[in-house]
Amino acid sequence: MTIQWFPGHMHLTRKAITERLDDTDVVIELLDARLPGSSANPLLASLIGTKPTLKVLNKQDLADPDRNTLWLAHYNAQPQTRAVLLDASEIAPAQKLIKACFELDPARGGMVKPMRVLICGIPNVGKSTLINSLVKKRAAHTGDEAGITRREQRVVLADDVYLYDTPGMLWPKITVPESGYRLAASGAVGRNAYDERDVAMALLGYLREHYAAGLTARYKLPSLDVGNDEALLSAIGARRGCLQGKGRVDLQKAAEIVLTEFRGGQLGRVTLETPEAFVTWKTAADAAEAQRALEKAAKEAARKGRAPRPSTPTDH
Repeated sequence: MTIQWFPGHMHLTRKAITERLDDTDVVIELLDARLPGSSANPLLASLIGTKPTLKVLNKQDLADPDRNTLWLAHYNAQPQTRAVLLDASEIAPAQKLIKACFELDPARGGMVKPMRVLICGIPNVGKSTLINSLVKKRAAHTGDEAGITRREQRVVLADDVYLYDTPGMLWPKITVPESGYRLAASGAVGRNAYDERDVAMALLGYLREHYAAGLTARYKLPSLDVGNDEALLSAIGARRGCLQGKGRVDLQKAAEIVLTEFRGGQLGRVTLETPEAFVTWKTAADAAEAQRALEKAAKEAARKGRAPRPSTPTDH
């Protein structure tokens, strides 16, 4: 299954970000700590160039602590970049973002040169919750659904700190298949763009290999060795009473349970990728894209080569 989701309003978001960047000092990119590589927008990276960037690994309390450390080191090794962990629902940790922005661009500050910050991220990554915690009030709409924010919002964090919030934005083509499944599992992709059973089975396959204890504890299964990923989903559905006529398991309901409980952190602290794994997936995806481009170019060249020449008077 190929997972793609780029609604029309995201084109407007891209345009708004491009225009806003000219007057931006620091970019905050909010990432999902459970999938930091997959939730980093390559389109945004191309737009911001070398501008100072703060990578915020949000929902860190839901992520694997050991892998949090790996991802912090990965991003902090990049130029003009800092990375911090955050749980956007906590007010005190959120305040450190202002300090981090001034550390990235110490020349800004004061009423003459106020700090202008642009915050970006994929849908449903927690931007609105973070902004509300920063200003200690409900300034932005929140919800467990991709695409809640639809327009740019300006928030005054301090007398000399202005924060601009943009709608969540994916990129036009998700080329890394593994990322597509992880984005869908996290809720960053609209529900009409994927099959929940396929995504739940892919998620279970990864969890069975890397976080078996959490699965066993949550679903009280005597063993995870029940067959393939569909069989595991079926076993979970049976345990949760997702039954249809003649004792058949409703895999759709079972998938909804698994995805909801993963998103809510009820399967334990889980991170679905390491920096090393993501780089491997990205390298393979880039090679595949390059090969497809070559094949497309070859077909186009062959098609033009077979095209009949326009007739001229000398041809008759």
